[in-house]
Amino acid sequence: MNLRGSAPVADVIASLTRDVADFPTPGIQFKDLTPLFADSEAMSAVIDALADVAGGTDLVVGIESRGAVVAAALASRLGTGLLSIRKSGKLPPPVLSEDYQMEYGTATMEIPADSLDLAGRNVMLIDDVLATGGTLGAATRLLERVGANITGAAVVVELEALRGREAIAPLQVHSLSRA
Repeated sequence: MNLRGSAPVADVIASLTRDVADFPTPGIQFKDLTPLFADSEAMSAVIDALADVAGGTDLVVGIESRGAVVAAALASRLGTGLLSIRKSGKLPPPVLSEDYQMEYGTATMEIPADSLDLAGRNVMLIDDVLATGGTLGAATRLLERVGANITGAAVVVELEALRGREAIAPLQVHSLSRA
């Protein structure tokens, strides 16, 4: 996909991603996608590129918080439903929980335990950044526990040096940009 003349979507993502050193903890290079999301033409190109890999999806699953922003736009474009995987304490009980390790700590994600029937549904996981794979791995485990058919995952940016793709294999991951 091209945008702004002949620039591929990966180049547009890179040009609108702000690197923030030592956030949220020292030693972490945070990828701030706020400028990308605020640019309507660039955001539309990102959603178009994601729609190209999400065919056959019954439900788009976004990972809080920035993955859910992208997933909501994608679900609208595809005409599907949306499920947001939330951080611990954000959903009313009962919930299913999964703990995971990030590059700078641990966290817990949750989905509703009894308000949705996800068994056999074709779902596509969406996140903003693939780093160590902890978040996508935990989301995958949660969805597998409820019987969802995970058709793949897609991310806006993949941090290749952190080898997250290897940590979540054999999950098929589509990256729009690599850093």
